[in-house]
Amino acid sequence: MKVSGFTFIRNAIKYDYPVVEAITSILPLCDEFIVALGNSEDNTKQLIEGINSPKIKIIDTVWDERLRAGGQVLAVETDKAMAAVSGESDWRFYLQADECIHEKYLPAIKEAMLKWKADKNVDGLVFNYLHFYGSYDYIGDSRKWYRKEIRIIRNDKSIRSYKDAQGFRKNGEKLAVKPVDAFVYHYGWVKPPKFQQAKQENFNRLWHDEEWIEKNVPRTNEFDYSQIDSLASFTGSHPVTMQDRIRKKNWNFSFDPTQKKQSLKLKILHYIEKTTGWRLGEYRNYKIIR
Repeated sequence: MKVSGFTFIRNAIKYDYPVVEAITSILPLCDEFIVALGNSEDNTKQLIEGINSPKIKIIDTVWDERLRAGGQVLAVETDKAMAAVSGESDWRFYLQADECIHEKYLPAIKEAMLKWKADKNVDGLVFNYLHFYGSYDYIGDSRKWYRKEIRIIRNDKSIRSYKDAQGFRKNGEKLAVKPVDAFVYHYGWVKPPKFQQAKQENFNRLWHDEEWIEKNVPRTNEFDYSQIDSLASFTGSHPVTMQDRIRKKNWNFSFDPTQKKQSLKLKILHYIEKTTGWRLGEYRNYKIIR
């Protein structure tokens, strides 16, 4: 079995993306790793090269920032990385630059890829998610956070990135997937406040024009993490690739998980989900096959 990892990135240092941690978290499972490196204003290329692995292949790209509808440029960059994957690979393992896999899940992921390798009815594998917010001690637990997404897909050229690169489609249709007993650790909302604010101002430009940014993104030096509806305490361990970054964190954030800033309707839906595991009206960009 051959596995190709892939991702895209631009300005990783400027906006404090843990892309090195993301790549190295799944590198043991990969025979190669493709990085679509966008036109950066910092030393992102040297950062990636510093991983010093013969598995890594960097392809230089230029982002078309005119593709603002639905964050389309992110899907285009994802497709560029996928196109560079070896034709000999069976699976393509996708992580975004702020996502990591805990090493404890690597055996289960490998087992799932081996198990479904020969079953062409299986287009990919869907993962559970943990969304960290504010600090490494809290996770989002409200309906605003997606609970699952596809991160491993078959090496089939008809599978393309969908919308803003969160998921995938095959000839425009949802993928048929199997669940894997593993979590993606999403760190996109854990940065020093000044970096988070800079990211918000820049990232929203991939969806909206300057007039929208001026009206909807507060002009401030630091992002205000306190404006969140619901969080839960995280008591587990983080991936080993993230440990050094976490030790160096230099900001504080605290939140009372018992306080829910939600309407009565949302509180009821939250209670139903926590007690039954059922999320009413949940959107799924995939079809789970049993």
